[in-house]
Amino acid sequence: MKTYHPPSGLQRGLELLIDAAWTPEQARAVIELLDDLRERIWAHYQLVLLEHYRQDHLTQAELPFDDPSF
Repeated sequence: MKTYHPPSGLQRGLELLIDAAWTPEQARAVIELLDDLRERIWAHYQLVLLEHYRQDHLTQAELPFDDPSF
């Protein structure tokens, strides 16, 4: 069985169990709710998040590059 790696990278905390008996309509409703939540968060925090992502990207770019093929 393949291990699931969530986008957040979190491997501990509260487990999120999804009922296997959901109808396609219920699953779609949850996805739409999450999409709406993402849009609301983005609308409120867009500038701060962009700056955070930029800083995170710069930090990642500054890491030493140790490629033995060079």
